[in-house]
Amino acid sequence: MQDIEFTIEKGRLFILQCRSGKRTGPAAVRVAVDMVNEGRITRDEALLRVTPELLDQCLHPVIEPGSVYSTIATGLPAGPGAATGIVVLSSEKAAELGKGGEGKSVILVRAETNPADLKGMLASEGVLTETGGMTSHAALVARGFGIPTVAGCSSIHVDEAAGHFRVGDLIVREGDAITLNGTKGEVILGTLPVVTPEMTGEFGTFLSWADEVRTLYVRANADTPEDSEIAVKFGAQGIGLCRTEHMFFAEDRRPIVQAMILAETDEERQKYLDELLPYQRNDFEGIFRAMNGRPVTIRLIDPPLHEFLPPLTQLIESVTRLSITSPGSAELAADKAMLAKVEQMHEVNPMLGLRGCRLSIVFPQIVEMQTRAILEGAAAAKRGGFDVHPEIMIPLVSEVNELKVVREDLERTAKATLAELGVEIDYSFGTMIEIPRAALTSDLIAEHAEFFSFGTNDLTQTTYGFSRDDAEDKFLRVYVDRKILTSNPFETLDQTGVGKLMRICVDQARKVRPNIKLGICGEHGGEPSSIAFCHELGLDYVSCSPFRVPIARLAAAQANLASNADRDR
Repeated sequence: MQDIEFTIEKGRLFILQCRSGKRTGPAAVRVAVDMVNEGRITRDEALLRVTPELLDQCLHPVIEPGSVYSTIATGLPAGPGAATGIVVLSSEKAAELGKGGEGKSVILVRAETNPADLKGMLASEGVLTETGGMTSHAALVARGFGIPTVAGCSSIHVDEAAGHFRVGDLIVREGDAITLNGTKGEVILGTLPVVTPEMTGEFGTFLSWADEVRTLYVRANADTPEDSEIAVKFGAQGIGLCRTEHMFFAEDRRPIVQAMILAETDEERQKYLDELLPYQRNDFEGIFRAMNGRPVTIRLIDPPLHEFLPPLTQLIESVTRLSITSPGSAELAADKAMLAKVEQMHEVNPMLGLRGCRLSIVFPQIVEMQTRAILEGAAAAKRGGFDVHPEIMIPLVSEVNELKVVREDLERTAKATLAELGVEIDYSFGTMIEIPRAALTSDLIAEHAEFFSFGTNDLTQTTYGFSRDDAEDKFLRVYVDRKILTSNPFETLDQTGVGKLMRICVDQARKVRPNIKLGICGEHGGEPSSIAFCHELGLDYVSCSPFRVPIARLAAAQANLASNADRDR
């Protein structure tokens, strides 16, 4: 389609300018399908004419075309789509007023979000944060649950105590209406009309053509049965990452998790793990039912345990206040005990501390419970007539002996569980490649793993020596602006450095175990140029958030068409 500027003077037509016209995502898909049906272009040409980013417009609400507005601030387009609602400054208030509460449309505005904010985020139409980058907590949750989000909006200052956020001299109070354009990172004062595109028949037809062409499988990152159902709706062929620790943040489980962490003896800890077991078992059963017959990669607990406890600063403030207002109270005693435990668990650099497989070695009871819950959930789904294929992933391995020790322990648990249940389950053990040493010693690790999944978020952090949240918040934008880096490596895979490690890993692993299953589950698994690189490497699958699955399906098809064209030349 061409956009033509012309004039007519004294009966003569003058063409002034001609350029490629722009289409919305739904229009681009419909025109491509219509032109194939009319015999004007081939299916392959149609697939190459629609960019994966345009599909985002087919999946998320947008500001009604033609709306005139001005922005009061801009940040990062962390979660595509548009949302409008009243400002709330706490997750508790968002949960009270938003979805599941009074049913009002709310926008959660925070300095930054953390796992404790999840309930409030899910109750909100959109999220706005002062700090954080494209792979911050807010951004990851946004893309995982399809919440329009603007993150890292440094021009706003959130003052929860005062009940407002400030943009220069402008004060926006709780209860005021704002609109977010998460696709462009825009913050707009007031309410704008928001429309949801229709998932037309052409959309399904177009993606079915992509599925016929691509060779990469596309899975989804999903942590709940509800996420899994969404993933299947968008065409996911399995789950590439189920983060089991996300199940611990639910309000009905968090007190049990905290009691388990605070336990002084193994016996006491086991008592609380036994209470958690039915919750995890039910979650896994629901996921296996939703994914009927599709493989499900389940990552055992990864973050350090202190993430499930109140923040250190919050506890210090509480103990100080209660020491003055309620000395001798039970609440003060409880907070003091919690503070002592959090101080004991405090780490200078938690990302490189007691987490992942290290946590599994120091506290083996936790992952033994999770392994039992996975297989009990799989067995329950199988008894219900569902086909199940659990893949149990051990995270953050850097030394082959870590994997050997953890896998041997969990194999005993798995065999004992299945013997008790009297069933056979097609399960496997593998690991996440997210440490450079693991990539460089993949030939050793592959002897004890039936699959690898590249966790490119952490692999990028450990390769660059960047703390993702700190880098995106403090200097990465400067690096990109000054062309020190061509792009943010947490958004677009660094093929020169991180990619070289991946290539070494793949080549070495396949020499030892030719049929090893290889995938990627970092955020890069939904980014088109990164998907093209994964295709080139010969990975078996990419995995991304459910709402990015259609984009990954198209990008994988385009990658295969491009490689075929290169071979033909």
